[in-house]
Amino acid sequence: MSAGHVRAFLSRHGLLARRDLGQSFLVDEKVAARLVGFAGVEAQDLVIEIGTGLGILTRALAARAKHVLSLEVDAGLVRALRSEELLPSNVELVHRDALEVDLTAIARSAGGPTRLVANLPYAVASPLLRRLLDARSELVDWSVLLQREVAERILARPGTRAYGSLSVLHQLCVTASRGPDLAPRCFFPVPRVVSRFVRLAPRKTPLVAPAELEEMERFTRAAFGQRRKTLLNALRGGLVPPPPVETMRGLFDQLGIAADARAEGLGPERFVALVRTLRKVPTSALAEGG
Repeated sequence: MSAGHVRAFLSRHGLLARRDLGQSFLVDEKVAARLVGFAGVEAQDLVIEIGTGLGILTRALAARAKHVLSLEVDAGLVRALRSEELLPSNVELVHRDALEVDLTAIARSAGGPTRLVANLPYAVASPLLRRLLDARSELVDWSVLLQREVAERILARPGTRAYGSLSVLHQLCVTASRGPDLAPRCFFPVPRVVSRFVRLAPRKTPLVAPAELEEMERFTRAAFGQRRKTLLNALRGGLVPPPPVETMRGLFDQLGIAADARAEGLGPERFVALVRTLRKVPTSALAEGG
């Protein structure tokens, strides 16, 4: 689909790409088909799509999947797609904000293998990625188009600049496969950044229990919140209440973590060990000398 075709479609329905929604529509049918292949979509699958857009990726999904449930927040796009009957019969187009639906419940009620595929709007990518971690037990996997910098943070290894809380949380829960990079010309409006497709699958043996993930998120956000500081000082500045210095030094010694270690030097497993060990410290000890 050319830029001219996109403009004509939007014009017919009095629409514009909305910056407030971070809309950047995929317009290349061949690229869409390649992405669906990388996502591993199979004939028996129910696929949840976040962001129908112009329906390019939706149609590619429908060509391979049993059923596609496509969520679109823009009421104007929903009306336009329905009025021109642009989507195949095995697509259920729903006008909903993905941030306000229970993705876990949708996947659980599907009655078959459920995958999620999405061109995530940049503005809401981070909260949606976090919600997908919560839904992981109900999904075969999820494949998402992201700003390349965000994708690199998910894939980043300890000791690199991109490594952070997002890296740790994902690597505790999923295995990630890097897909193709997409040039700005594959989208309309043309973004200023390169996008990357990433496929994420729940780990067969997760490193944390579902109930631990929120605690791990708070802890790693504190750890990486002040990257120029040592891990000890970052945790004391980011955790509430701040743990006593001597208590933390004792935990570091117990786990073999250097006193001057920084957050980016610890692998995901070390963060789990630190959180679980800190959890065992008596409340009275944590309250002393804060």
